[in-house]
Amino acid sequence: MTALKIIRYAAWTAVAAVVGAMAAIALFGMPGQLASSTVQYTGTATVGGPFELSTTDGKPFTDANVKGKPYLVFFGFTNCPDVCPTTLFELTALFKEMGPSAEKITPLMVSVDPERDTAEMLKVYMTAFDPRIIALRGTPEQTASTAKAFAAYFKKVPLDGDNYTMDHTAGVWLMKADGTFQGTLDMHEPRETQLKKLAMLAATTD
Repeated sequence: MTALKIIRYAAWTAVAAVVGAMAAIALFGMPGQLASSTVQYTGTATVGGPFELSTTDGKPFTDANVKGKPYLVFFGFTNCPDVCPTTLFELTALFKEMGPSAEKITPLMVSVDPERDTAEMLKVYMTAFDPRIIALRGTPEQTASTAKAFAAYFKKVPLDGDNYTMDHTAGVWLMKADGTFQGTLDMHEPRETQLKKLAMLAATTD
């Protein structure tokens, strides 16, 4: 290779390195920013926050009611054909299997369909599940604000006639006693995994 070719090759390599570095910065940020970006992406820094709803007895229920306590949140609605009742039945069974430690966890079910889920409707619906699960509802604005606080999704989906259903996130949010996000509970996970996650959540009070 001639001296001229060597110089050209070195110059091309340097340019390629600069372009690669610029691309990496565009994708991941400056060095040292990746960790904070990852925390944001996983939701650790953004899941949970102030919310204001009501119980089936019409009493206000806010994030202050669970301050200093581990709790879980599930978004659903009474007209849900399968996912919602299945999840609530599974939680009922898990709490029974946990024994006394389940008392440390406050389980919340937030309706994403306040238009149809009246307080009375929710009260009757929840009699089929563990009585410790607190059903909550709010105005459309309160519901949307609560879902946003937990990075949850829901949407009204029209059906034939004037009927509709609700598309929504089906996971269960696990919130530690200090108010931070522990993770989610997936009903497709092995039972042992679910119980371990709930035991870890309950232990955040110790």
